[in-house]
Amino acid sequence: MRITVCKNSLQLGKAAAKFTAEKLKKCIEEKGCARIVLSTGASQMDTLRELIGTDVDWSKIEMFHLDEYVDLEENHKASFRKYLKERFISKINLKKAYLIDGKAESIPYLSEEIRKSPIDVGLIGIGENAHIAFNDPPADFDTIEAYRIVNLTDRCKRQQVREKWFNNVDEVPKQAVSMTVYQILQCNTIVSSVPYVVKAEAVRDTLYHDITNRVPATILKKHSDFNLFLDRKSVSLIDRDRINALGKEYSFTVL
Repeated sequence: MRITVCKNSLQLGKAAAKFTAEKLKKCIEEKGCARIVLSTGASQMDTLRELIGTDVDWSKIEMFHLDEYVDLEENHKASFRKYLKERFISKINLKKAYLIDGKAESIPYLSEEIRKSPIDVGLIGIGENAHIAFNDPPADFDTIEAYRIVNLTDRCKRQQVREKWFNNVDEVPKQAVSMTVYQILQCNTIVSSVPYVVKAEAVRDTLYHDITNRVPATILKKHSDFNLFLDRKSVSLIDRDRINALGKEYSFTVL
């Protein structure tokens, strides 16, 4: 596990994008193509903006994404496929994008496609309740499905309202199609961009706790190539002694 602490979200986005681009270019150099999974949400905007500005040959890359609300129209401002089309797909020459439409009928197709070849890099955000994708606590660590329909917790819904995707909790869909924890862990490299003070509790719990489905992001520490990018606000609840301890156990860099 490698932890990089940046001054702010802008620096974090640049560092995470540079790291991701280098991984993708290496994959293209070695095998002629690459596959990536993308997260959405406010915390990913700086990373995605910086990533599209790198010199990656996107015509050789296939993209999947993590989750989508069940039965939410694509033109809704909270739609993740709308988010990705506007902020990423429309700005690059991507080989192919596999987008979740929020319907249960699409799960078998997506599952088949994502398992045709390994995912080289997964950009996996961490939610305020430490969810990964929409795997809210207590997350299912046992299923070996690729995607499934999950129920959203109230805390998860409140995050969506605070980020201005919905006007109130009642507007947030009750369910989403989400990539599973198992499938996320199949990514060869995981990059987590986690800025802002609202993520400080989730970061603390992820780093302090042993692996538990009550803090879903703790499972990422099990991955052999997990790269966590933080800013000074999201790392603010980690005390100095614990940082020093982490520095001995993991690769810990402060930019």
